[in-house]
Amino acid sequence: MRAFAAFRPVRFRLPMWDYQSLFRVSAQLLAEGVFNLLDRNLRPEVFLLGMAAAREADEPGAVRIEPATHRYSPENFAQVKARAASLEPDAAREVVYHLHADDQDRFEKMRWYGLVRRAAELELQTLSAAEGRASFCSLPVLLNGTLVMVVLQLAADTFHSYYALNEDATSESRPPSLLMAVVREVLLECSKALRGSDAEEGRPLLDRDYNELLRSAGRRFMHAPAGGNHGLYDACNGVAALRHEGIEGRGTMLLARRNHAAVVPVLTLETPVPLRDHRSIRKLLEMSEGRTALMSDATNVFGLGYLVEPTDQAYEPLFTVHFTTHHNWELSHDGHVMMRVVSGTPRLPQGRIEEQYFTNTIRRMWPAMTDVTVQTLWELALKATTQPTGTILIVSEGAGYEAQRLSRQCFRVAPRFMTPSVLRLVTNIDGAVFINPHGTCFAIGAILDGLATEKGDSSRGSRYNSALRYIESSRFPALAVVVSEDGWIDLLPSVKK
Repeated sequence: MRAFAAFRPVRFRLPMWDYQSLFRVSAQLLAEGVFNLLDRNLRPEVFLLGMAAAREADEPGAVRIEPATHRYSPENFAQVKARAASLEPDAAREVVYHLHADDQDRFEKMRWYGLVRRAAELELQTLSAAEGRASFCSLPVLLNGTLVMVVLQLAADTFHSYYALNEDATSESRPPSLLMAVVREVLLECSKALRGSDAEEGRPLLDRDYNELLRSAGRRFMHAPAGGNHGLYDACNGVAALRHEGIEGRGTMLLARRNHAAVVPVLTLETPVPLRDHRSIRKLLEMSEGRTALMSDATNVFGLGYLVEPTDQAYEPLFTVHFTTHHNWELSHDGHVMMRVVSGTPRLPQGRIEEQYFTNTIRRMWPAMTDVTVQTLWELALKATTQPTGTILIVSEGAGYEAQRLSRQCFRVAPRFMTPSVLRLVTNIDGAVFINPHGTCFAIGAILDGLATEKGDSSRGSRYNSALRYIESSRFPALAVVVSEDGWIDLLPSVKK
């Protein structure tokens, strides 16, 4: 293999190339911008790993890390190439013949790069396990005689808290979750920028729009429920964007091959309707009701049917597309929502606030609070998260004072103990609800004020940012439960889980 001519491992000095620090910072900003749109608790971290291009194992001094002050040392990755060689299959590999020698070299090079990436990820698993980080690597890019990999790390507890498909049912082209699809899309974007670094005076560009990257990841993720077919993501967007006789689309589509044993047919179309025919699919969607859904093989809709009960011997978990409101839909598998698409852009399912996380936050702010009061506030927070149009619940020691201060921009009420049923009623109007830590309500429909803060997020709506400004500048200890109209739920101030 000409691409891997043997030569002595050499020690090379930083920098790996002129703009490595600039690129690493750009990659960090890209990762933060994308993953913060999904879940701020993912806390992405990016660093670069470089090693000599020769296939032989590196000496520790031949491994470089950017930044040089990173907590990992070159010695941690000295055995990556040896480990990659050990991953070579013992059995004879399938022989792939190429017409041109260059194509054969390229094939062997990419196969080796894949082994190096896998070996680096295995080394990182050992290193980052105690840190609570999940680590992922890009394919190596040959740059100035150095194999450069982009390493992305995320908070492992948050990453693994989202439902994912079994690895046996997925592949490189069919990621097991939206999060994994986004990881691959971010790393692929970084690799593309590295390969193009010879242009623009060697400066790799990472200027892709965050939401556009998420849409590409959504398309990639939909390859799994579509059985590898392309176009399902955009077809669902097209259907969700249409109205039928002025009514927004609501209904369900079951994804399964024709004559699936777990699907009971109710009605079969003599001529299947292609999914690209969005208007016809939107019209047919009106027939779905309850358990009965449109049946589709991700290419055509061929009728109506329903999934058998889990107790049935023929039962098998299937993918379901649920059209919720105009321009919005979600993908589920085995009862777990895996992706919500809001106005054409995918988001992670934002479930209810975790009780332990809520309790820890309350205990941190009010250590002397009784268990009964904590439970009361938890029940109110849960009720707030069910408000479909969004709301803000403020728990503040100065709730009474704040109701008086904001009297011209709220509805003050006679102090009363707040119950979940009453909270459901008062959150039907815009504005925040003020209660004190004992659950007594003083104001509803409040328009919050506060000083601008650098923690604000322009990608979020006014409800989130106004609550953040208020909490950051409040003179009293205060907690906000923020429910956005698009389904996002935030607890402010946020603390580590």
